[in-house]
Amino acid sequence: MPPATATEAPPLADSPPTVEARTVELPAAMDSGARAPGGKLDIFLDTTVDITASLGEARLVAREFLRLGPGAVVALSRQAGEPVDLVVNGVCFATGDLVVVGDQLGIRIREILSPAEAGGPVPPA
Repeated sequence: MPPATATEAPPLADSPPTVEARTVELPAAMDSGARAPGGKLDIFLDTTVDITASLGEARLVAREFLRLGPGAVVALSRQAGEPVDLVVNGVCFATGDLVVVGDQLGIRIREILSPAEAGGPVPPA
C-alpha cells in the first residue's frame, strides 16, 4: 500500500508543519506466557472493578417509550430461567443465574467465559 501523504495547505501564521502519514502493518502479538516476576502485579489485587448484570434488552419505538409509566412492563429479549451476562469494562466475562440473597438479588455464576467466548465489548443495553 503506498504511503498516504497529508495534503498541503497554505501555511497559516504559527501553524504546525505538514507531516507525512503512512500506514504501517504491524505483526500480530503473540502471548509469550511471560509474567511479571515475584508477584509484581499483586498491586492490582485490591483494585475495585464494577460488575454489571445484563438481564436482557428491549427495543421500543419512541412512541412506545414515551408511553411508559408506573406499572408498565417492558418485555426483555431473554426467557425466564435463561442465564444473565456478567460484564466488566464492557466485556461479558461470565454467565449466571439470578438468586435471592437475603433481601437482595444476586448472581450464581454458571460459567466463566474464555476470551474467545467473551467476544469483546457488549453493546450498551
